[in-house]
Amino acid sequence: MKPNQILLKPGSKPTRRPHVEFMPISDLNLANHFLIAMPSMQDPMFGGSVIYLCEHNENGALGVIINKPTEMNIETLLERIDINVLTTPDLCQDTKKLVMFGGPVQEDRGFVLHAPVADFTSTLKICDDIAFTTSRDVLEAVAEGRGPKNILVSVGYAGWGAGQLEEEIIKNGWLTVPADPAIMFDLPIEQRLVAAMKLLGFDPTMLSGEAGHA
Repeated sequence: MKPNQILLKPGSKPTRRPHVEFMPISDLNLANHFLIAMPSMQDPMFGGSVIYLCEHNENGALGVIINKPTEMNIETLLERIDINVLTTPDLCQDTKKLVMFGGPVQEDRGFVLHAPVADFTSTLKICDDIAFTTSRDVLEAVAEGRGPKNILVSVGYAGWGAGQLEEEIIKNGWLTVPADPAIMFDLPIEQRLVAAMKLLGFDPTMLSGEAGHA
């Protein structure tokens, strides 16, 4: 475990992804896409969810649920990891944003989606508008008033092994569409599912159990 990880529980250990059977990998790369849970999704943890995919390659996929809030806000999270909020009142208001339940993997760790700024210790730049950071220095920057303007903080993430996500899509588990950063960063949480579905170009109320791609 790296010393700069955003840990919520002292002494906790990283959670391994469950083993899955390998299936052939296509050239499909869904990084910087939304996954929208289909009505056929049986897992209650993911039902009604919108997931932003940060990474997708031959080894699997990693994403963050963007529309399932926890009861904890960013200010509370900062207190739990011993970071003092030193921002002005306007910036401090951003710390009132709710922390998302990002997924069932490594729920003892914090993960941050944000607009790309100066490099942090552990950051993956996904596209020109979005980066993904797992080190606590991004939250230290937020507490000091020098953090990214756009930010979404989660505890845990959603992970898939090689071929697992593709299999779930084939089985009508998910719709996919290129992501819109404004949905993640600007819209109220309760509006994100409908807004993501509208990116597909049809009335969300007409959504059925059939899968497809935008």
